Amino acid sequence: MTGWVLHVDLDQFVAAVEVLRRPELRGRPVVVGGDGDPGKRGVVSTASYEARAFGVHSGQPLRVAARKCPDAVFLPVDAPAYETASALVMAALRDSGAVVEVLGWDEAFLALDTVDPEAAARDLQRRVREATSLDSSVGIGDNRLRAKLATGFGKPAGVFRLTQANWDEVMGERPTDALWGVGAKTAKRLAVLGLRIVAELAAADPQVLAAAFGPATGPWLVRLAHGEDDTPVTGAPYVARSLSKETTFQTDLADWADVRREVLVLAARVADTVAEQERPVGRVVVKIRYVPFTTRTHGHTLDVPTTDPAAIERAALAALDAFPTDREVRLLGVRAEFTPPP
Repeated sequence: MTGWVLHVDLDQFVAAVEVLRRPELRGRPVVVGGDGDPGKRGVVSTASYEARAFGVHSGQPLRVAARKCPDAVFLPVDAPAYETASALVMAALRDSGAVVEVLGWDEAFLALDTVDPEAAARDLQRRVREATSLDSSVGIGDNRLRAKLATGFGKPAGVFRLTQANWDEVMGERPTDALWGVGAKTAKRLAVLGLRIVAELAAADPQVLAAAFGPATGPWLVRLAHGEDDTPVTGAPYVARSLSKETTFQTDLADWADVRREVLVLAARVADTVAEQERPVGRVVVKIRYVPFTTRTHGHTLDVPTTDPAAIERAALAALDAFPTDREVRLLGVRAEFTPPP
């Protein structure tokens, strides 16, 4: 028997849940976001594959999505429905007997011993389909990183294996931001160093990258390019590392006094939830999306982790002080980051 990591990812999860509730939408482009009105401000939460074919994607303004795909069906976000479906999915995965680590509504890692991981993956897909009528893709790997990346090659509703044996063949020529954990900004910094593809990053000198990215991050990027990851799969209950609230304004805020007032409103909402959960907050982050669509964040670290609403609100205002005040604002968000347990 060999130990494997499997990554299960629900295909177009939110849109798929909506289509199950409205079978007449099957095969049509579906976009879920905001209150479902593309004439208002808001962003796409999920788009069905049919909508994605028109260039619609998560995080895109609803108005842009409507221009790209005017025939799409726009629906409001219904978080309770997605949470219910997710709970059924995770229960079906746990019934397999594997160790299950939940990553969010629509994905999880599983650790299991088997001589046939492809057969195990197809069994998981069957279990999820029987429990929810939802399709999933499964990545098979010899660690979490490779399993996570493998899933993308299996979509939709497929199975793909990515291990040390085929890592270079599959990943070597891909851009560095194809790696889990490398975003667009990091990829641009790597490109400045002449490292544009995974194989180039894998061959880089860790000390050179340490000088550019820091003593921990630099060598970690090289290990990432080799597909190395020794993080275990844990069955501990999923606990969010932060919670946030945000508001998109239908009319831009030009007066900074209004911005401060709305940040306090959001901070108070965050603080109420923090108090309910009784989990101390160590850092508060404010997000601003300026007109037309430029997003910036600044955070403020608390001297002492706390659940005190007044301290959270003061931290939000302190973070807000780092922003330029000469531009109109279309979105505000406040995020509380919890202190990790000892």
